[in-house]
Amino acid sequence: MPQPHQHDVLIIGSGAAGLSLALRLAEDLKIAIISKCELTEGSTRYAQGGISAVLDSTDSLTSHTQDTIKAGAGLCDPATVELVVSHGPSNIAWLQQQGVHFTEDQTATNNPGLHLTREGGHSHRRVIHAADATGKALQTSLEQQVRQRSNIQIFEFYNSIDLISGSKVGLNDNRCLGAYILNRKSGHVETFSARATVLATGGASKVYLYTSNPDVSTGDGIAMAWRAGCRAANMEFMQFHPTCLYHPHSKSFLITEAIRGEGGKLLLPDGEPFMHRFDERAELAPRDIVARAIDHEMKRLGSDHVLLDISHRPADFIKQHFPTVYQRCLSFSIDITRQAIPVVPAAHYTCGGIVTDHQAQTDIPALYAIGETAYTGLHGANRMASNSLLECLVFGELAAKSISRSLAVKKPLIKPPAWDESRVTDSDEEVVVSHNWDELRRFMWDYVGIVRSNKRLQRAQRRIDLLQREIIEYYSHFRVTSDLLELRNLVDVAHLIVGSARRRKESRGLHYTLDFPQRDDDNQQQATVLIPDSYRHRSSD
Repeated sequence: MPQPHQHDVLIIGSGAAGLSLALRLAEDLKIAIISKCELTEGSTRYAQGGISAVLDSTDSLTSHTQDTIKAGAGLCDPATVELVVSHGPSNIAWLQQQGVHFTEDQTATNNPGLHLTREGGHSHRRVIHAADATGKALQTSLEQQVRQRSNIQIFEFYNSIDLISGSKVGLNDNRCLGAYILNRKSGHVETFSARATVLATGGASKVYLYTSNPDVSTGDGIAMAWRAGCRAANMEFMQFHPTCLYHPHSKSFLITEAIRGEGGKLLLPDGEPFMHRFDERAELAPRDIVARAIDHEMKRLGSDHVLLDISHRPADFIKQHFPTVYQRCLSFSIDITRQAIPVVPAAHYTCGGIVTDHQAQTDIPALYAIGETAYTGLHGANRMASNSLLECLVFGELAAKSISRSLAVKKPLIKPPAWDESRVTDSDEEVVVSHNWDELRRFMWDYVGIVRSNKRLQRAQRRIDLLQREIIEYYSHFRVTSDLLELRNLVDVAHLIVGSARRRKESRGLHYTLDFPQRDDDNQQQATVLIPDSYRHRSSD
């Protein structure tokens, strides 16, 4: 039987949000970081574009705020937007202190002398970047800093199962005591207890057949928090990145939006431009508009892709600003200095998540959520480009301050009961998990993708109900595996996405339905909040 783990702070997730939080906490705290795979294998590493922050004298916090709210289609929380935007410049400075090197510009008028690019939805150049591999630069620097801290213990290849609430050990309150976590290497379930637990597990785009996200993006934190009794909000707003490389062996490699920001043109297969017919901002329109335009043209023409062309810019400029994209495309015999890139939309970002306040606290005491896992009100109905890493950093900082205050009041560390698997056996039918996984991702793509309808959502809901019953039965009889845990979480996330989509009787931002194609500003200008039964019971006590 594995020995239980005890820490002051348990951070589940190892991307920008989780690592920055760990580094901002005091070094006398005992911290555990849980990573499902290697520490580097998360969405942060693959973020190409950059981080939005107001650094140039011609820009302003007000402009960044207004752009974000406009991109969010009227559903952003203005107070949250102002909070995050105001913390942008200081967080860029903090990253530089951690060793992150951003692309410089000797002619720049901003104080740090950084090159600023522009992406969809931004009215100014305010995206700080490290060439076209910003996430990799950030992840690498933060990982180096974390590994040097003696108070931080890293657990790689650990997959979280469920949160442990106070009710499980007979407490009167429902505060979070830690989590049960599967050691993927040993196959044993280990108990982690902590005075504060933080969910930083990223998004849930693997619920779709085609996604730009790595394999670990299975909505684990969202599903665990929902099952524990936290509210979820705006889960209907799943962002599809407009431009992922179309190639059978590319695994939906993302083509950064900065290419369009630097003059890249979207073309039909015959070379005809088309974005001007959908929005006056053309290629610089927000992602939801661009993704729907591409989807419309592909369906109209029966085409399996469109083209993104930056070849009219100088070859040296392309290689300098987009070395990652250039090399990756070249590996598939596509020279972007001479040829257009075949692209398709793919599921990219979860704009909704677990409801938190401005301190990153969830509905459950001692449980926090940060990054893509959380719903803060920043993104509204559509995330503006390069606001996601900014949100990770700002709420990592705010969570660190809140956790530090709460831990200043010393409370005894309560030991939860060990994981009980005395009544389960090893599965002899793993094909059930793989079949259900494939079915889920396919019907979510077909029925709950870029364009939806009432009938499609109803069909998806019926299949989700059936899958949930099968998974509960399977989960109750067999020892947990990583694939089973991820499938269980994805089905719960699918339930939240479809449930939220069925409630919104309009088209807004990332949610477009054929039955309600117009935006309804009279009745729908609020977040879609789903409330679990356990939350209702707790609220009525």
